[in-house]
Amino acid sequence: MTLLFRVGLCASALLALLESPGAALAAPPDSGRFSVRAFGATGDGRTLDTSAVNQAITAAAAAGGGVVEFPAGEYLCHSIRLRSHVALHVGPGATIVAAEPPPEGEDGGYDPAEPNPWNQFQDFGHSHWHNSLIWGEDLEDVSITGPGRIYGRGLSRGNGRVSLPVNARAPRSPGDPPPDVLAADGPPVVLSRPDLVPGPFGYPNARDTLPHGVGNKAIALKNCRHVTLRDFSVLHGGHFAILATGVDDLTIDNLTIDTNRDGIDIDACHDVRVSSCSVNSPWDDGICLKSSHALGERRVTENVTITGCLVSGYDEGTLLDGTRQRRTKRRGGPIGRIKLGTEAGGGFRNIAIANCVFDYCRGLALEQVDGGVLEDVVVSNLTMRDVPNAPVFIRLGARLRAPGATRPGVVRRVTIDTLNASGVAADHGIFITGLPGRKIDDVVLSNIRIRSAGGGTAEEAAREVPEMEKGYPEPQLFGVLPAWGLFARHVANLVVRGMDLGTNEVDQRPVIALDDVAGARFSEVQLSSTPGVPSWSLAGVSGLHARDVSGLPDGEAPAAGERTGR
Repeated sequence: MTLLFRVGLCASALLALLESPGAALAAPPDSGRFSVRAFGATGDGRTLDTSAVNQAITAAAAAGGGVVEFPAGEYLCHSIRLRSHVALHVGPGATIVAAEPPPEGEDGGYDPAEPNPWNQFQDFGHSHWHNSLIWGEDLEDVSITGPGRIYGRGLSRGNGRVSLPVNARAPRSPGDPPPDVLAADGPPVVLSRPDLVPGPFGYPNARDTLPHGVGNKAIALKNCRHVTLRDFSVLHGGHFAILATGVDDLTIDNLTIDTNRDGIDIDACHDVRVSSCSVNSPWDDGICLKSSHALGERRVTENVTITGCLVSGYDEGTLLDGTRQRRTKRRGGPIGRIKLGTEAGGGFRNIAIANCVFDYCRGLALEQVDGGVLEDVVVSNLTMRDVPNAPVFIRLGARLRAPGATRPGVVRRVTIDTLNASGVAADHGIFITGLPGRKIDDVVLSNIRIRSAGGGTAEEAAREVPEMEKGYPEPQLFGVLPAWGLFARHVANLVVRGMDLGTNEVDQRPVIALDDVAGARFSEVQLSSTPGVPSWSLAGVSGLHARDVSGLPDGEAPAAGERTGR
């Protein structure tokens, strides 16, 4: 008993431990370190180790805090419940493996998804946390560290009890909509449970609602503070490899994630640092900021830095194995990008993204479609290669999927400096579009170099781009743009300086199209145009000023109704 008191265990905690099934195997911890093996975990990859792991976490919490260690081995688990002041250390050669859920109709498996009265405003995955491999709620001072691995083998990606094996085949057909557009792809399915009657946006929806016992996230955190995730890898993470909702003071550093849907989702969080992470997610977003209504409030995501990261769309599993294969083909190309949105009712503020690499994936997307703000965003030093759609997409829309949202939000004060993109697909260049009567305001693009595939036709140059005010904000859904370099519509105070745009093949479309743009300033812009094809298309443009710009004379251009410039 003296030894147990020396590590800080109170009498009541000791009694609880002695009555637990693994107590006989639980050796006293050494200096606040608790090995899951001491609590009965086998690490043999066949025996379910959930109970032993959770007992170790309970013991560490009862001691006032400590490190729960996973030595080398494969630890088959269902839901692991984090506690305040407890760190999980997944050691060298250790893997936490998500076990398969029990057969349909049987008890057990992952913790049930907790009730959420706000589940009408976002899909099932965003609305629940407990149905995860590792989860924590209302905690502080927690961490998960490596260098071991978390393997979500038995998790669902949101459309079945268990996902297909790593990279077994495309999770959906090439013509399907993006994965979170359930409300837009047909009428909601009528559900028999009265607590799951779909709301105005089609959620909750039978197409993505999972039964008790099924898990769909590798790591899920809700309303936590002072959290660190560092130095481990995630393979096949389900709907989210990491979902952090309402988490403040969050550090995510030096992770490698190779997954079958979203990599890192940061939702309604404050004071977040994401650094030195490699995220491969061919079927969904790599690093994604959101501000959903899952917490029952419109909470802004703010004070976020994303630095020194790689995002990519290689075949799943081939980032971790080093082969970086590119066999997967789909409409719009692999995703894998950095994005703000789509869930955006709370908004985004004070975001910095710097020194990141995009390889074989979509570009940067900044989207505000749910009535919130998107402001004070600074992006610098991006390099992109083999981009299947817009290297930069800035969208203000009017989906308004948030309670009380009756009018579009705002997008303003966005700066993007030093971007180099090569191998850009022909359909889209930089794409900035607001709404009639609701302009995107104060965007600065500087030191931009883009090499597009080219090959656009005169028919594509004459296309009218739909407004899609309430549509899902995805470049491919707008169709091929009538300009291959920059298309800006419903924008005010656009500044472009130091831009070099070129194509690999002849393109019959203008390089730059401006539509309903007020107060634009262009300087030191070099355009590679096709002989006989105007470099510029201007419609409803006022206050355009040019200096050292291909195709425009220096000085203030006259107001343009419908005209093109050489």
